[in-house]
Amino acid sequence: MPMHIALVSTFPPSKGTLNEYGFHFARALEKKPEVSRLSIIADTLSENVKEAENIHRVWSFNDAKNAWKINKKLDELNPDAVIFNLQFASFGDQRIPAALGLLAPWMSKRKRLSFTLLHNLFETVDLTNAGYAKNPVIKTAMNLAGNAFTRALLKSDLIATTMPRYVDILRENYGAKNAFLAPHGSFDVGHIAPLPEAPTVMTFGKFGTYKKVEVLLEAHAQLQKHLPDVRLVIAGSDSPNAKGYLETAQKQYSHLSNVEFTGYVAEEDVPRIFSEATVVAFPYESTTGSSGVLHQAGQFGRAAVMPEIGDLADLIADEGYKALSFKPGDVASLTAALYELLSNRAKAQELGEANHRAASGITLDDVADWYLLHISRLLGQTWTLTAQPKPTASSTI
Repeated sequence: MPMHIALVSTFPPSKGTLNEYGFHFARALEKKPEVSRLSIIADTLSENVKEAENIHRVWSFNDAKNAWKINKKLDELNPDAVIFNLQFASFGDQRIPAALGLLAPWMSKRKRLSFTLLHNLFETVDLTNAGYAKNPVIKTAMNLAGNAFTRALLKSDLIATTMPRYVDILRENYGAKNAFLAPHGSFDVGHIAPLPEAPTVMTFGKFGTYKKVEVLLEAHAQLQKHLPDVRLVIAGSDSPNAKGYLETAQKQYSHLSNVEFTGYVAEEDVPRIFSEATVVAFPYESTTGSSGVLHQAGQFGRAAVMPEIGDLADLIADEGYKALSFKPGDVASLTAALYELLSNRAKAQELGEANHRAASGITLDDVADWYLLHISRLLGQTWTLTAQPKPTASSTI
């Protein structure tokens, strides 16, 4: 019989990390006939807004009681299964509340099926670049804590990661037998909008730690010598660990023309931001998980320029995305890659179409089926899913 599923996630109009993923994942689950009811246990807002009755805002960023509050609400709702949409900093940028929040899936398992979708692993995050550890002692302590809380998360009935390499790490380093692959998936993949008339570079995300805009602004200055009408759009906000970063960068480069800092981009404005770009740039120094921005670039059929590092390199190898590469932090290398696409619309279109095909290969609708398949198996039910999940080598447990 159909199930009652709970989803624990940041959720718009909250601006918390993974809020967009939570929104689209909820939409994918709600469409499934196997799901009779979906309850969303979300982070609180600074002001009251009118929302659907199935959205329950009970936990807050940097609240040490989040795990208790979440499980209290789960006890009230009594779902058949709960899915936690998490990364290691979901519950705070302060160490104690961030860590304690990660106990929520373990606590939940006492009374119901508990699933964790983990978007990053401590082993794959450069803690210094990400703004979490600025000296070796803190870094060592955080690595030890990361190991302990990864083991706590593995107390979930199942833990899913978005990258095959992450599954291998959990199995090899932690002996996990309950880890499986659930790829990130793309959101609503539709038609590709025409490229804009003015050559436009766009970067998207939360900036100031491992995503730095200075190299992009310097490249923009060089591009203007050859493409006077080139535009640069910096779409997004500061990382929680780098408050005030974008304001400082905007002042420092105020002499440059055709530069737009959009601030936080609401969910309804995301299609326009991507469709108005010729190329999406990734000024990353390291990575912290499967790139939602690259999946969105594919969703909207846009070319990408990015360093071939970490999880970005994995996405090219594993999911078929394509990009022109540059050396991290190297202005000349980035300028050359951007110019190659901005001066050749046909090539930009070709790369965008390749990324659109990659995005269409695994959608969030497919990912939802992955979860329902595993949940139904653990509940001892046999269902015919609306769309059978595409087979993947690392997806079996």
